[in-house]
Amino acid sequence: MNRVPLLVTVISRNSEDTFSIGRIIGESLNAGDIVALSGDLGTGKTYLTKGIARGLGVSEQYQITSPTYTLINEYPGRLTLYHFDLYRLDTFLDMINLGYEEYLFGKGVSVIEWAEKASDILPDETIFISLTYLDENRRKMVISGNDERLLIISNAFKNGGY
Repeated sequence: MNRVPLLVTVISRNSEDTFSIGRIIGESLNAGDIVALSGDLGTGKTYLTKGIARGLGVSEQYQITSPTYTLINEYPGRLTLYHFDLYRLDTFLDMINLGYEEYLFGKGVSVIEWAEKASDILPDETIFISLTYLDENRRKMVISGNDERLLIISNAFKNGGY
């Protein structure tokens, strides 16, 4: 019998919603979780990551920015956030040269923007979030991957009003 994968779909009405959705996700994450973000420019990947950071307990003193030129930023919190931006990478081989294993398989949480560039090296337990531009303000987020974590996130969304 084929198993139907669990999908969670959320609509963000604006950037504040995107941040709140990220915070709920961040509060639901555990050490070793990997969140892979994909979507066109302007779909809210960095806003979502800012919310995830706050949900992980990263202090407001840290401004969460996309590490486009440094490729990875690290932020301390309840769990350390490793924030990757793969926009400038050509292939997943570039990721291998970064020594990604110590981050992805460490004790923190990894959030990867432009994760489709590294899909070949991401583990099966990865949480995938695809962001789609609906209009000037609204974004659709489809979350898939680790069923156990998705159930937790889905329940957290319901409790948070989404």
